[in-house]
Amino acid sequence: MNVLRKIYVETVKKYYRKKILKTAHSCGDGLYVGGKSYVTSKTDLGEHVSFNGMAMSGNGHICIGKYFHSGPGCQIITSFHNYEGNQIPYDNQYIDKDVNIGDCVWLANNVIILGGVTIGEGAIIQAGSVVCKDVPAYAVAGGHPATPFKYRDIEHYKKLKSEGRYH
Repeated sequence: MNVLRKIYVETVKKYYRKKILKTAHSCGDGLYVGGKSYVTSKTDLGEHVSFNGMAMSGNGHICIGKYFHSGPGCQIITSFHNYEGNQIPYDNQYIDKDVNIGDCVWLANNVIILGGVTIGEGAIIQAGSVVCKDVPAYAVAGGHPATPFKYRDIEHYKKLKSEGRYH
């Protein structure tokens, strides 16, 4: 990587990290921002959250646990048009729904999470997935809509957790 590109990349990381710290409702220690990322003022972040390109929008509350990782191109959307109102295709009111993400969750590239869902601790969401319903703890889920297709080795996960072996 040439010197100018490296300076640009580091400047972008610092800018978005500072912007997140200023905007988020709360943020634990160890925030890492490796790419263009946005949060809302109704976002609570745990310790050691890592964004590599995350965009959050809407008026719902977003709670992300400790040791969360996102790949590039991820989104969390918490507000939706009201299509059952007094106009079609939708009216001027929005429906806001919260998102809760447990500790040690990993979102691969280009994952979209819609409001009203909970993603359990240790879950992994496959690249390109759309999460529109709850994902249980330790599940590996993918698709559109994202559905669990396997589970992590829970005993191994808990052993690593008890030893404090986080990335």
